[in-house]
Amino acid sequence: MNITFRQLRLFLALADTGSVSAAAKAMHVTQPTASMQLKEVSQSVGLPLYEVVSKKIYLTDVGKELAATARAVAQAWDGFEQNVDAIKGLSRGKLRVAVVSTAKYFMPRLVGSFCTKHPAIDVSLEILNRDGVVQRLRDNLDDLYIMSRPPVDMDLGDEVFMPNPLVLIAPNADPLVKRKSVPLHELAQRRFILRETGSGTRMVGDQFFKKMKFRPDIRLELGSNEAVKESVAGGLGLGVISRHALHGLKKEHGVSVIDVKDFPLPSAWHIVHPSSKKLSPLALAFKQHLLKEVTRRQWNLV
Repeated sequence: MNITFRQLRLFLALADTGSVSAAAKAMHVTQPTASMQLKEVSQSVGLPLYEVVSKKIYLTDVGKELAATARAVAQAWDGFEQNVDAIKGLSRGKLRVAVVSTAKYFMPRLVGSFCTKHPAIDVSLEILNRDGVVQRLRDNLDDLYIMSRPPVDMDLGDEVFMPNPLVLIAPNADPLVKRKSVPLHELAQRRFILRETGSGTRMVGDQFFKKMKFRPDIRLELGSNEAVKESVAGGLGLGVISRHALHGLKKEHGVSVIDVKDFPLPSAWHIVHPSSKKLSPLALAFKQHLLKEVTRRQWNLV
């Protein structure tokens, strides 16, 4: 097979974007040029790499295998370039980080401080729900992943770098706000607003409730922290949420943290990556930056 490195990059862009025009734009070529190059790749392989159904591109099994190979080659080359830059004393390249949605309350600041130190670095920050981040982790699409509940069925490099306490919130006017050490069983008659099944926050909460043999009366399951806060503020029920979603405060946007026995629930933020993945100099530098910045800022939320 005679496939150039640039053609591999183009096919990888097609796999990532699902569109010839988007892949052409990403690679800074015209769409006819991209179409011709992709046709040459398919001819070189000798098998169909993708098919178009209702104007949408779907990779064949061979196409998926080629995309995985192209990604591995591209990541290895990026790592080589960064190693050369490190030897030259330069800092350039692209860092890819995927984080769960709750991490959006602090990760942009940490990324920003890293970019201030390394202004020539480009950062791609993907913010998704836990299932989305886990899928990107399985597909090895990024350099590092930030989440509170890493999957247990994968061999991972995993380092805890910051606490992620979960608190119970109620509307500001709720009588529970003024009480101290409320027993959990007193909340049996209250309705609850929880995050969706599969989220890290929900997993920790469910584990705790099961341990305490407490069955919350769930009124709503919502896919974002903002939706939980607004629903609680509107009087629809009590919520379990990361304190990071309250910007580290005990009172915000019509809700207050209530003092319930055994809360806050202990949880933590993890920096993870596949254990077999060799981190690039840029990824290693960012990982060390996270650990140092969290210590320097002393974000003690427990």
